[in-house]
Amino acid sequence: MASPKMFDLQGKVAVVTGGNGGIGRGIALGLAQAGASIAILARNEEKSRAVVEEIKQHNVPVIAAPLDVTRRATLRPAMDEAERKLGPIDILVNNAGISIQRGMLKLEAEAWDRVIETNLNSVFLLSQIAAQSMVQRKRGKIINIASEYSRFGSPAVPSYSAAKGGVVQLTKSMAIELAPSNIQVNAIAPGWIWSDMTIGIKGTPLYDEIITRTPAGRFGEPEEMAGTAVFLASDASNFVTGEVIFVDGGFAIR
Repeated sequence: MASPKMFDLQGKVAVVTGGNGGIGRGIALGLAQAGASIAILARNEEKSRAVVEEIKQHNVPVIAAPLDVTRRATLRPAMDEAERKLGPIDILVNNAGISIQRGMLKLEAEAWDRVIETNLNSVFLLSQIAAQSMVQRKRGKIINIASEYSRFGSPAVPSYSAAKGGVVQLTKSMAIELAPSNIQVNAIAPGWIWSDMTIGIKGTPLYDEIITRTPAGRFGEPEEMAGTAVFLASDASNFVTGEVIFVDGGFAIR
């Protein structure tokens, strides 16, 4: 029988990449509200400081460290800093991501590489670092942020779609390997959520198409990602692994 204690994250340490805005911020605040200590790893230090102040209101330990996930040499030092200041990492949320709107015919190789490095390669590398520690302790949660485009193709963002499709298959593969060590790996596929990446859509024909297709009849708010993230980070999901949960107001099923 479910109880609030099953969703309690007190004493747990969570790292959220790109946790200073949009979906990452919503998830970080939700994990903090459930009691987890939070490490925000993101590029924009001013935005990170603002989120740290919000998280402090939940009376949990919180730090922010600058991190560009495309700079591979900085990944382990950033994770080490989080562990040094907060303790062993129990929860990793791979949220950092970018999108470049350019079709296949005009997409430069450098732009392709940047999207894949940010959205897919960093997920593997950071998960590898976290899992090496989690395996020793026989517990851990890795939550990857996928996308609607991991299911659908897109002529506008082929690099993003390919990266997020890769995230889904990586999630499943890591889940199989790490399950014997009591580590669960799952993904959240957000639908159309208000963020810096989507705000420009408002008032366009695409916005009207999205609203028409979405049974809920609206865009989601970043904070609406928090409940699914808390579930996947908590003991309530200990027998759930390799799954992709769509949080999209029904967009993917219509």
